[in-house]
Amino acid sequence: MLPILNALIPVFLVIALGFAIKRMNFLDDGIWAPLDRLTYYIFFPALLCHTLAVANLADYDIWPMASALAAGLFSMVALLMGLKAVLPLTGPQFSSVFQGAARWNGFVALAAIGSFYGHEGVALAAVGFAVLVPTVNVLSVLILTRYAGDKPAGMGTVLRLLAKNPLILACAAGILLNVSGIGLPGPLEPTFDILGAAALTIGLIAIGAGLQPKHALETGWIVALTSGLRLIVMPLLMMGWCLVFDVTGLPRLVVLVCGAVPGATSSYILARQLGGDATLMASLITGGTILAAITMPVMLWLLG
Repeated sequence: MLPILNALIPVFLVIALGFAIKRMNFLDDGIWAPLDRLTYYIFFPALLCHTLAVANLADYDIWPMASALAAGLFSMVALLMGLKAVLPLTGPQFSSVFQGAARWNGFVALAAIGSFYGHEGVALAAVGFAVLVPTVNVLSVLILTRYAGDKPAGMGTVLRLLAKNPLILACAAGILLNVSGIGLPGPLEPTFDILGAAALTIGLIAIGAGLQPKHALETGWIVALTSGLRLIVMPLLMMGWCLVFDVTGLPRLVVLVCGAVPGATSSYILARQLGGDATLMASLITGGTILAAITMPVMLWLLG
């Protein structure tokens, strides 16, 4: 347990720093929205593209790992769609619960994996990015356009939204650069590396700045349910599929970290853009992030 705590505490200390900076009014409130936009459209896409483009996965059979990640995600989607029939939630509320339970926080995942397993773990994290980021973004757009708006969006609208999603585009570019053997030649590799490092630091600080504990308490049962699904059920699903697909060693550990992290902060941006319940989404992100400081070490200790 101690090595797990030593690896995770720095991640959550940086998040706590962001919370303190915001509450102390150290920076003007107006700076956070531009920082979020810069991270979402520039820094995080650079991180995704760099991680995928330069990952060396030749020593691993990545398909069982990719299968476990995908199966874990779609198992959660099936569970959420089943729960929708019995939960007293409006369409916009359900879209936020869906994102809160299904999406994963790449900032926390990559920081934790890098701290735990070094460059080899980060290379395997690229598999998580390649499988989860495009898939969960597509699913989130579909759910939001189906349930959050006054009427379902047409397929043309959905495709346009997906085609403009910077995370999907970054993943596609990174995968293409990797499989083509081009990589990031010359000065591009260190440039993307610098931008990606900025994403990790600013992203974690922004997570802390965006925490709203008061709002999370106001929607307690929804936060508790969504956090339980994201932080406890998801890693259990991932572990189960690792056993099914015989994923062992470092790949299994990376899959478990991907399953145990809290929900993505970018969910708030998508909820706001597509008519979801953005206030509830902020509460779910807050509750999940705070609780993850407790659940992540416990789940990784029990399952790892």
